[in-house]
Amino acid sequence: MSLEIKVPTVGESITEVTLAQWLKQDGDYVEMDENIAELESDKATFELPAEKAGVLKIIAQEGDTLEIGAVVCTIEDGEAPAAGGEKPAAEASAKQEPSAPAQDASENPDSYAAGTASPAAAKILREKGIDASTIKGTGKDGRITKEDAEKAQSAPASPKTASKPAESAAIAAPAVVGARSERREKMTSLRKTIAKRLVSVKNETAMLTTFNEVNMQPIMDLRSKYKDIFKEKHSVGLGFMSFFTKAVTTALKEWPAVNARIEENELVYSDFADISIAVSAPKGLVVPVIRNAESMSLHEIEKAIAALAGKARDNKLSIEEMTGGTFTITNGGVFGSMMSTPIINAPQSAILGMHNIIQRPVAENGQVVIRPMMYIALSYDHRVIDGRESVSFLVRVKQLLEDPARLLLEV
Repeated sequence: MSLEIKVPTVGESITEVTLAQWLKQDGDYVEMDENIAELESDKATFELPAEKAGVLKIIAQEGDTLEIGAVVCTIEDGEAPAAGGEKPAAEASAKQEPSAPAQDASENPDSYAAGTASPAAAKILREKGIDASTIKGTGKDGRITKEDAEKAQSAPASPKTASKPAESAAIAAPAVVGARSERREKMTSLRKTIAKRLVSVKNETAMLTTFNEVNMQPIMDLRSKYKDIFKEKHSVGLGFMSFFTKAVTTALKEWPAVNARIEENELVYSDFADISIAVSAPKGLVVPVIRNAESMSLHEIEKAIAALAGKARDNKLSIEEMTGGTFTITNGGVFGSMMSTPIINAPQSAILGMHNIIQRPVAENGQVVIRPMMYIALSYDHRVIDGRESVSFLVRVKQLLEDPARLLLEV
């Protein structure tokens, strides 16, 4: 008996997904609840489990866009292969006795190549002017893949046609040195959504950015003094992000407009701080959320960040873990950024950008000293947040970071 495996419902706003990768091959025996494919929505990647044990029959191909409820594959009744790896008799006989159409194809290379080139490969070969019958496919059953077509080169001209008059040779274009290959990849659902949202933010918000700088020496001294005790007691490292998160949540209480958002014709003010932390994941930027960060201690924030970052690296974040934030923090400094203008994470109204720490000369009490300095940037929607509020908020964050004892005493 055959069982159809369909695209499950993964969220109210998600109507389609992309088949990112098959984890099993056509004809493989799969166990019940074994993951057989990865599906990618515009918000997250999730795995598709087998709903019964049996033999997998693939229907949808990698890269296909599928609506919710569409059939991805079927699972046929069958038994697990023997330990020795022997193939079923029917499969063995099929390989020993090729069918008549296969024999015809081998006798007629033109029809064989044209019939086994994928549409993408055929298009590339037509553009290059290459006869498909001259290409040896590396795909299944000799199928010409897109990669085969991209690597294919036109046959060199014969000596007779290659001979040119002396005048033509003199004005011939110089030979190009070096590889000039290109490759094309279909945009993932996640990347398409990111692109759409970023353009929407630029076009629909009155975005401005204000900058300041922070002397990181006090926090670095505090970390050096207590990091071992902190890790021993809480089983997690003491990083910079917990200090920034704590400083932001404290400042948001004093400047609530920075934590607000626009919904139709209303301003919505949140009396809680759900802090979105931008994380670079294998398939793109994701922004998991720390709920009620304003009520958390430094070690609770560090544990929440570590857990969410681990899920992001493994593509295990759920839709719920990436929605509903009220303010975002992004750290371009881990990649070496010295200064940038972060873009607002809609529908939020503000985002704080951290940057790398550079030893720079600064003036303190009339003396020039070297200090580890960081530029910080606050991008905000001027429709919601006025200049006085944005600048005052950033100054307050600076004050808290340069005197971290205030974060613990909340003064």
